[in-house]
Formats: sequence, C-alpha cells, structure tokens
Amino acid sequence: MEKKKNGLLHEFTKGIIKENPVLRLVLGCCATLAVTTAASNAIGMGAATTFVLVCSNGVISLLRKVIPDKVRIPAFITIVAGFVTIVQLFIQAFSPALDDALGVFLPLIVVNCIILGRAEMFASKNKVLPSLLDGLGMGVGFTATLLAMGIIRELLGAGTVFGIPILSNFMEPIIIFLLPPGGFFVFGMLVALAGKLSEEGKAPESTGCAHCPLAASCSKLSEKDHGKEAAH
Repeated sequence: MEKKKNGLLHEFTKGIIKENPVLRLVLGCCATLAVTTAASNAIGMGAATTFVLVCSNGVISLLRKVIPDKVRIPAFITIVAGFVTIVQLFIQAFSPALDDALGVFLPLIVVNCIILGRAEMFASKNKVLPSLLDGLGMGVGFTATLLAMGIIRELLGAGTVFGIPILSNFMEPIIIFLLPPGGFFVFGMLVALAGKLSEEGKAPESTGCAHCPLAASCSKLSEKDHGKEAAH
C-alpha cells in the first residue's frame, strides 16, 4: 500500500521540477513565451491547460483499450478539442478580457505538445488515477513556469504584478522584458535553474573503464589487459 502511495505521489510531483514540461522537456514553448507578458495571462493559460490535461488524460485512459491503434492520434485530438472548446466557451462567457489576451493560443491548446505527449506516452498506457495525477502534475508544473515568467517579465517590463504597481516609484520599466528577447532571456534563466534543481549534469561519482558499459569490447581496456599479461 505504501509503495502504491509513493508511486502515485511520484506521478504527481515529477512534472513540477524533474520532468517539468517546459523547462525540462521543452514542450509548449511557443505559448509560454507569447502569453507571459503579464502574470494574469499566465494564470489563465496555465489553468486552462491544466483542466484540459487532467480531463483528456482521464478520458483517454478510460478508452485506451477501445481506441484502435491506427487512429489513436486523431482520437486523442478529438477528445482534447472537446475539452478545449468547453474551456474556450467558459472563458469567453466569464472573462472576455482574458480571451482577448490569450488570443489564438487558447484554441491552439488542442495541438499543444504537452497534452498530446502525455496522452501518447502515459494516459494511453496507464490506469485512470495515475493518468489523472500525471496530468495534474504536468499542469501544475506548466502553470508554475508560466506564472514565474509572467511575474518576472511584468515586474521588470512594466513595474507591476497582476496590474499592481510595485517598482513604478523606484525604477523605469525595462521594456525589453515585454518583448521576445526578454522572454527568451527569462526562459533561459529558468531552464538553467530547473537543471540545477534537478541535478542534471552532475559529475558521475564513479569514473574509469571498469564502470563503462562497453568495457568488455573496449580496445583500450584490451590493450591494458594484454600489457598485464606481457608483464607476467
């Protein structure tokens, strides 16, 4: 039972840092760079994507044994499109300003690589509960990335956070942070930070020929063995 709980917890937490869909898997970068000029836009896009991720993962997992393998991608897109339509109509009804701010990137959630990637790689191969947690974890990681970028870019580029003046009285806004170059700069910094937190690139503790998986066929190791035999 404990092992099962740990497994479910892992499915949720992996998408936050170690397998963050944007900073670690580098998926959905187009929408990430486009909508993060304001923190409010980031929250809206993240929440919409998370809803679609969770719902589509659950439905695809339920139907994984029914959907023919040859038409799985069109089936996945159809399911995702249904939930995106629900989200879009909801936002248009209750937050027209957010709909205008997100623009074309809201309906483009249908072909977001994060959603199709999780559907293909996880939901179509696993049970419902792990698939729901996988979608929720990936959605939280995606939203956290968008929010971090949105806060940084809005704060430095406009001096505000969620429209509230923060730096207006202390410094002039650095407009470039609201432009594509500023978005790429902040994105690069966050990618580096995520790599550091996930400990990728850490030097292996053990080095040498003995730990190499190709040691048996390595010519250098063979030369060393022959040298030892000659010495004897």
